Amino acid sequence: MHSFVVTGGARGVGRTIAERLAMEGTVVIVDIVDPEQGDAPGPHEDGRRWPYHRMVLISGSAADPEVAQRAAMTAEAAGPLAGWVNNAAIFDDADLIGAGPGRILELITANLALAVTGCHTAVNHFRRHGRPGAIVNVSSHQAQRPVRGALPYATAKAAIEGLTRAVAVDHGPDGIRANAVALGSITTARSEAYRLAHPGVDAQMAALHPLGRPGTAAEVAGAVAFLLSEAAGFVNGVILPVDGGRSANGPDPEARSRIASA
Repeated sequence: MHSFVVTGGARGVGRTIAERLAMEGTVVIVDIVDPEQGDAPGPHEDGRRWPYHRMVLISGSAADPEVAQRAAMTAEAAGPLAGWVNNAAIFDDADLIGAGPGRILELITANLALAVTGCHTAVNHFRRHGRPGAIVNVSSHQAQRPVRGALPYATAKAAIEGLTRAVAVDHGPDGIRANAVALGSITTARSEAYRLAHPGVDAQMAALHPLGRPGTAAEVAGAVAFLLSEAAGFVNGVILPVDGGRSANGPDPEARSRIASA
């Protein structure tokens, strides 16, 4: 049975991805867990199994090469490492007026480093063991269509999409596939808290997504599981929007006049 690594898998979308992949084999989660925030069922030490079948936690930053290497070794001990998901992200932003270049670069690097470290660890692990493997990086619709006020995050996600394509080209000959999912708005505990504090957000989400709603973490997990599977064996270097059509949607300048005349 195979194993997988999911960074940022203690909560939100990452947690659902980990639970989905646990149906296929052992999943090693890399995350910084704070039990007081409700991120985990209780305190855990490195390598201790969670109550969920085939899920193991490595506590630490996914940007730390030593932590990432420990995750790879822990996964390999449970079964051949087959897939690595770089889901961890930092949601902290600044703008060109309120922050200096150093702070903005720090935030961009903080997000980009999570994916670079994961890709580096996964590629070298697969090559060292002489086997193919798959990497999925979690990106955002903001890589192509930024939301105002999120410059460092949008910039980092655009870089992660470039990283995805470069890894696919460089290591396709090694049998290593690299793809990304570019997410629209996905319902999580974090987004629900925002929704409750902003009553008009439901209408905004319906307007932004042609399907009329945000996505679910389970829908993201299904797309990630597909990209890691043998069914996607010839899919490489792809940025797959999982956004309900948000990236395809554009503002209609005639919509307001049509509504007014209806």
